[in-house]
Amino acid sequence: MLFQSNRAEDDIKLIKNTNITSMSQRSIIKRVAAIFALTLTLSTLVVNSTSFAAGHIIQLTAEETQDDGFGNKLLAYKMINHKVDGVDITSRYSPEATIPGPTIELTEGDTVKISIANAIPGNNIFVPGISKQVSIHVHGVHYDILSDGTLKVINKNLDEGAGAGFEETYVVYEYQWNVAPGTAGTWPYHDHNFETHNGSEHKGLFGAIIVNPIGVPSHDKEYVLYLGDDAFWGMEINGTSKTQSKHGANPTFAATKNSNVRFHLIALGTDIHTFKLNGYKWIDPGTTNFINQIAIGPLEKHVFSVIAKNSAHYKDDNFSNKLLGMRGKFLVH
Repeated sequence: MLFQSNRAEDDIKLIKNTNITSMSQRSIIKRVAAIFALTLTLSTLVVNSTSFAAGHIIQLTAEETQDDGFGNKLLAYKMINHKVDGVDITSRYSPEATIPGPTIELTEGDTVKISIANAIPGNNIFVPGISKQVSIHVHGVHYDILSDGTLKVINKNLDEGAGAGFEETYVVYEYQWNVAPGTAGTWPYHDHNFETHNGSEHKGLFGAIIVNPIGVPSHDKEYVLYLGDDAFWGMEINGTSKTQSKHGANPTFAATKNSNVRFHLIALGTDIHTFKLNGYKWIDPGTTNFINQIAIGPLEKHVFSVIAKNSAHYKDDNFSNKLLGMRGKFLVH
């Protein structure tokens, strides 16, 4: 009986161990299946993001443009050519040099080769201690040090622009950008080389890139507004044709009633601004809060969407900038 009892206990232990082994095997199988599913999902995401990626070839030039009212020439970027996977989309841009410069729309995953030429008189004449180069220094996207768009005194490599720099002279200079995942947003680009290592953003050499996530919904109109120390500088983009227009100071924007529009604010200069769009509220990005104004400082940005319901003024409610007349019209028809 003792033997039989011990045998029964051993059988019970064997059954338990078998159950444990079986459970362990099922657990391992489930884990392997989960890992396989995750790997497959990640692979699909990589394939999808790669399939949406586009290659941009862009040529810009910098030129003298209108007088600033005090006998000095302002400077501006002009789009010469823009191809996306070989398709020419240059017609969406102004044929003239504009302030602000062209707004370049990109999608996460894209790659960009962008070159700058210099059409400013005397740009190839070397003057000790003065840079005649113009450059493109971009924010937001990824690039290596040779695409920084700065002078050698900053990047420790080259004078990275077109024209005569402190040490090097180039007729055309090319930059390469990687619009990597995680770079979505509205970002400024500007000169960093003309005359000094700070560049001539203040003379008009600035523009923006809009990096959209894959699959982002489109808007009927896009308005890009730069908040300077004494004026708004802006432009309007048609959401369907992508045509860019209404460049200049304190521009009047237009929208169709009940259309979905998006504002891109970028602060330049040194002032702190208080932006308002009278009669409108919008969701503060990253929150669920509705706001009707936003404080924004140098090189900060703020992007928001609204449904165009009624005409209004956009303005800077900062006291000194209000006195300078920083306001424009938003007309809804």
